[in-house]
Amino acid sequence: MSDDPTANDEQPSAIWGGRFTGGPAAAMRAINPSIGFDQRLYAEDIDASKAHSAMLAHQGIIAEADDAAIRDGLETIRREIEAGTFTFSAALEDIHMNVEARLTELVGEPGRRLHTARSRNDQIATDLRLWVRGAIDRLDGELAAVQKALIEQAENGAELVMPGYTHLQAAQPVTLGHHMLAYVEMFGRDRGRLADARKRLNECPLGAAALAGTAFPIDRGMTAEALGFDAPTANSLDSVADRDFALEFLGAASIAATHLSRLSEELVIWCSEGFAFVELSDAFTTGSSIMPQKKNPDGAELVRAKAGRVIGGLINLLTVMKGLPMAYGKDMQEDKEPVFDAADTLELCLACTAGMIADMTPNAENLRAATQRGFLTATDLADWLVREAGMPFREAHHVTGRLVALAERTGRDLPELTLAEMQAEDARITEDIFGVLTVERSVASRTSLGGTAPDTVRAAAARARERFL
Repeated sequence: MSDDPTANDEQPSAIWGGRFTGGPAAAMRAINPSIGFDQRLYAEDIDASKAHSAMLAHQGIIAEADDAAIRDGLETIRREIEAGTFTFSAALEDIHMNVEARLTELVGEPGRRLHTARSRNDQIATDLRLWVRGAIDRLDGELAAVQKALIEQAENGAELVMPGYTHLQAAQPVTLGHHMLAYVEMFGRDRGRLADARKRLNECPLGAAALAGTAFPIDRGMTAEALGFDAPTANSLDSVADRDFALEFLGAASIAATHLSRLSEELVIWCSEGFAFVELSDAFTTGSSIMPQKKNPDGAELVRAKAGRVIGGLINLLTVMKGLPMAYGKDMQEDKEPVFDAADTLELCLACTAGMIADMTPNAENLRAATQRGFLTATDLADWLVREAGMPFREAHHVTGRLVALAERTGRDLPELTLAEMQAEDARITEDIFGVLTVERSVASRTSLGGTAPDTVRAAAARARERFL
């Protein structure tokens, strides 16, 4: 950029300079182009242009020979870009004009006819929908890979008892398998949200032109079908003015990233010396430059942190869109970078998480040892008083609470209290109470649908395989 940000080019833009007598200032030349990032849309732009050209020829708007030349030229450009020999120009601003300019160099006059009955406004709306649709399809596969790793851990850990937590305080015994399946359900809903977003975005804006449609006799249904859309968009203003499809994608991606962050937080905690519930493999951990003994869960920590980037992309685009009058504003050029970054970040985080979970080694001894602290079978005791002694639950809750306090004062767990001590609190307690106070019995009793009993977990894992994989 020139030292003087107000310095102008002498020549107007070759793209839109007909009504201009001078060129843009250096600062404008720096802020205006998007080719530095929207070149990622080259494949979508070429595909949409091929579909548009074929439609124009079919409708008699351009000659069949022009269409053939255009489509051959576009394929040449695709090969050049993929080979790394294509020269992108900031002076041409964006992927659309870079492709069109090169097409005109290759095929001459037919290339100048391609822009008939369209605008860059409907072009970019089409290209970005196509790109987001592809990103959703890729992310669905990555989410399925995470679910597969979790299901396998669930199957292997169906009988591994561990504490379940609320408020990060030990609450009730569960199994590791049950815990893993909780995340399978979360990621299943993430896949559903992305699928819903895909369904809603799958309408084609091409042919809406700048904002008002076109006077040419185009066939929007033909281009929509050629590009795999379900239908054309219904309103030309809406077609170019909104990016709710991108916002919905970012919203679904942000929820998925939040689920990844929560899982990663647990992995970080579980790898710590205070827990030592699991060990992550060398493939997803790092060491310290000064402390030789360290094995840090950096993969999990980075996944946890990168959720902020995805969520930030959503906030970014919401802020861009919140005050825009209809229809298109150049503000909307800022839609692509948050979408690209969020998709890239989420895809990387999913790959890392699938690897971490697949390689994770549970420590069965430490998992079970942790269930011996925190009076995890207190709820089982209260349930027994309701079921066997006929107490109202609220009364049973208070009796159990007093027994927990006794155990805590004397440094024991509930099964270590004597029958006489329990009966001093309530005479209806019998020897049978000790049959429900082990963590294994507690876990085995939770046979309700969605519960943590080992056989229930195995059945749930089998159903999850059928539903998700």
